[in-house]
Amino acid sequence: MSNNKTPIFFSANKFDHLPVCYYNHNNYNNNKPTIRFPSPEKISSVMWRNVAKQAISLHLKKPFSRAYSFLGISQDSILRDKVKFVCLDMVPRGIHEVGSGRIGEILNHEDYMGRTSFGVLKNDNFWCPRGYATVAEAVSSTDVEEDVSIVEEIQELLQEMKKEEQREGENGSGRNRRRVARGMGSGKYRMLKMRQVKIETEAWEKAANEYRELLMDMCEQKLAPNLPYMKSLFLGWFEPLRDAIAKEQERCRMAKHKVAYAPYFDQLPADMMAVITMHKLMGLLMTGGEHGRARVVQAACIIGDAIEQEVRIHKFLEKTKKKNETKNKEDEEGDESNTVTTEQEKLRKKVTDLIKKQKLPAVRRIVKGQDDFKPWGQDARAKVGSRVIELLTQTAYIQSPADQLADAPPDIFPAFTHALRTVSKETKGGSKKYGVIECNPLVLKGLERTARHMVIPYMPMLVPPVKWTGYDKGAHFFLPSYVMRTHGAKQQRDTVKRTPKKQLEPVFEALDTLGNTKWRVNNRVLSVLDRIWSCGGRLADLVDRNDVPLPEKPETEDEAQLRKWQWKVRNVKKENRERHSQRCDIELKLSVARKMKDEEGFYYPHNVDFRGRAYPMHPYLNHLGSDLCRGILEFAEGRTLGKSGLHWLKIHLANLYAGGVDKLSHEGRLAFTENHLDDIFDSADKPLEGRRWWLKAEDPFQCLAVCINLTEALRSSSPETFISHIPVHQDGSCNGLQHYAALGRDTLGAAAVNLVAREKPADVYSGIAARVLVIIQRDAQRDPAVFPDALRAKLLLSQVDRKLVKQTVMTSVYGVTYIGARDQIKRRLKERGAPMEEAELFGASCYAAKVTLTALGEMFQAARGIMSWLGECAKIIASENQPVRWTTPLGLPVVQPYRKLGRHTVKTSLQILTLQRETEKVMVKRQRTAFPPNFVHSLDGSHMMMTAVACRKAGLTFAGVHDSYWTHACDVDEMNRILREKFVELYEMPIFENLLDSFQKSFPKLVFPPLPERGDFDLREVLGSPYFFN
Repeated sequence: MSNNKTPIFFSANKFDHLPVCYYNHNNYNNNKPTIRFPSPEKISSVMWRNVAKQAISLHLKKPFSRAYSFLGISQDSILRDKVKFVCLDMVPRGIHEVGSGRIGEILNHEDYMGRTSFGVLKNDNFWCPRGYATVAEAVSSTDVEEDVSIVEEIQELLQEMKKEEQREGENGSGRNRRRVARGMGSGKYRMLKMRQVKIETEAWEKAANEYRELLMDMCEQKLAPNLPYMKSLFLGWFEPLRDAIAKEQERCRMAKHKVAYAPYFDQLPADMMAVITMHKLMGLLMTGGEHGRARVVQAACIIGDAIEQEVRIHKFLEKTKKKNETKNKEDEEGDESNTVTTEQEKLRKKVTDLIKKQKLPAVRRIVKGQDDFKPWGQDARAKVGSRVIELLTQTAYIQSPADQLADAPPDIFPAFTHALRTVSKETKGGSKKYGVIECNPLVLKGLERTARHMVIPYMPMLVPPVKWTGYDKGAHFFLPSYVMRTHGAKQQRDTVKRTPKKQLEPVFEALDTLGNTKWRVNNRVLSVLDRIWSCGGRLADLVDRNDVPLPEKPETEDEAQLRKWQWKVRNVKKENRERHSQRCDIELKLSVARKMKDEEGFYYPHNVDFRGRAYPMHPYLNHLGSDLCRGILEFAEGRTLGKSGLHWLKIHLANLYAGGVDKLSHEGRLAFTENHLDDIFDSADKPLEGRRWWLKAEDPFQCLAVCINLTEALRSSSPETFISHIPVHQDGSCNGLQHYAALGRDTLGAAAVNLVAREKPADVYSGIAARVLVIIQRDAQRDPAVFPDALRAKLLLSQVDRKLVKQTVMTSVYGVTYIGARDQIKRRLKERGAPMEEAELFGASCYAAKVTLTALGEMFQAARGIMSWLGECAKIIASENQPVRWTTPLGLPVVQPYRKLGRHTVKTSLQILTLQRETEKVMVKRQRTAFPPNFVHSLDGSHMMMTAVACRKAGLTFAGVHDSYWTHACDVDEMNRILREKFVELYEMPIFENLLDSFQKSFPKLVFPPLPERGDFDLREVLGSPYFFN
């Protein structure tokens, strides 16, 4: 039996089968590997646990290296009994590049149990001398030392934090110590703070360590069959990519290989670069919206940015490590004069802040030896990102699922390919090309499962966020954090940086208030969600986990039939792309929920967009998300319901059920809940086995959470003393129009959006629908020969309702155009299956959009006048090539970022990338159309922040989602009082006068139109309106 046989590829296709691939050198021209598979019987998890125990036992008895095994098939594995190995000649040296590195070599002898043994590989060229490539070697030799050094690197920071907490404890009273976080003692706070810092600084490091540890465990305990499919692929790609990066780093250090990206490419360990590349690219492929495809320029910039960010953290840790080693050496020599003083500790803190703020000249002045560090720039990031993507495409491969009955071995394919796509230009004709990275369809099938293994650096925090004190000072302890999301808008960023801290304090205070709200996972709702998702979704608005099958091609040569088939195929592919994106989104949210479900509580740091609207910095699982997110989140702090709380909890359930119930009076909503108590109890007790009443709700998961909470309260001995964690919402009534009505003191508009008291809430959408129906009924009676829209009006007579016009009314305050309104109405008609041909549908949508916008103008004349005035002012300013600027009532400066983009090319090893940069030329039309909605958004953001701060001062827990304000059920009455008072306070300010004055001072030579006329609506009426927010 020849011993020139080497397995070169592995795959875990079905979790419980491990095909092993060999190439026969003598038959290499046929390019067909020989495959032998485990027995098709399913290997149970119990069996694998026994295998692991046996392996550990044998490992202790026998002197075999752990590196002799790979992916669960070791010389000690009873799985060997089920695998038949074939004797082959040595594989050519170049073949190792097709898979996951060199894994092991079969020797020509059998072990004491008569099973084929694994030996070590020869050490020629860069063949691994230890079995499972170089990771196993690293684990057995240097990993322990590296892990210790990593701990030492961060230990100094942690010790400093500990000393700081001790000093605070010594200088302050016990009462002050407890105030580090409400309901949290100083000792517990310190412990959680240390965990938080480690989470922030070790996200990518931890991921790289996890891969090394998993590979070691797989060698020893045969864990591969229990690994998810995509994680097994990640493990396979990790080693060859890491080795390729390391080799490239060596080349970059050579004088003969000075490529443009060389100075940046070796600033981070290769294993961390490999993990960042895999996870960032897969994350982009999951969420990029192109179903397994991402533009190279986007991917390169994202990956390059992530690597640069990690380099900053890595350099800081290296610096503190060297400093600590020097200090320890001096201490050993007895030089006490060089011990770290308080001043030096303060200096190190200052350096940390400077690194976060990227103020590198100051860092260079303070820290010697670090003067070679500077921001990379967009070109360098793109080149580094492009190169690691190229290396991944060269080293990552995937094996097709094997047919157990087939004689031929499965094929091996590149996991990723680089391609050029051509798109046609609709306006000027012609076409353009752009590069994309596409993943193999086999990879695509596992993408949805990948989310739970993605690294998410900006996780919710375990302790309250650091208070905001500047543009880049606040939120996270170590991760770079910025108070505003400027998305590269330099002028906006510089304006905020120059703004005096005193002016921004109201904004900082509001963001701190929102960030200090403590959350937790509702595990009962999460368990129901997990059950539904594991069974394929399709309930509670969850997407189907299976794709729609493609229609079969008809056996015909009729061109009309073939075009119809092609149209169906396109629609199915589009539907599957949308499903893929939704599945990935759900997996990411569930991944975060599962990680946080055992935490006592966590916090969401907030920042603002350029208009001043607040958002959580964590992007996936937060209360601004979908019903799924809101259903599995609740306040960590519980409060007794009290009489009013029980009242509001019932109203809240009716609001979540919706379906018209939320348009009833408060008494009507209470009656609805009382009449459905049996359904509520059944939903809480048997959410999936019972009548499933909660699934009929408009917001099913939130409805389920309240069903459970209300059931527990009503079954308790004293419902009013029951402790509830449920956030109860109070939502504005078409809030954008509420702000316009208050700005213009519009009596008619104010009545339509509940700024005045009524017995039951006004429904602006129903009001507009009624006006639209009157116009359509009138037009339907006209002569089609004279008035062509009469036919379209007749088609729409049975279609007009509030749902048809709701989106257009909602987006009217955002400056929706006729085209936008037409598309919105067309989608609604299509969703309900309106009996119209495509041409009729388009014509009816055009007509309905025109009528809806007319009805809106009639009902909200003041709002239209204000929009017109704001747009005209913006046009005048933008015509001078200046962006529109204003300051919100809370002092936040706003600069509209809309500028024309210039393009320049960057040559990379993968392709030529075209990067976009802002020019000095503003987009006049965009500045004009965006100003009215942006201005109103800055006002609703101010109202929410004013309410948040006032609620905190009143002792309330508060969370806000733009025009939806949340608190405990027992505190709803108090929050309602505060939010009304703050709305009146906001609009008693001379907002228009201040805006016009700022325009005139900034552009004294320009002439602006006079302020729009305003009505005589009394703002104080808002204070007594029960349905203003309800």
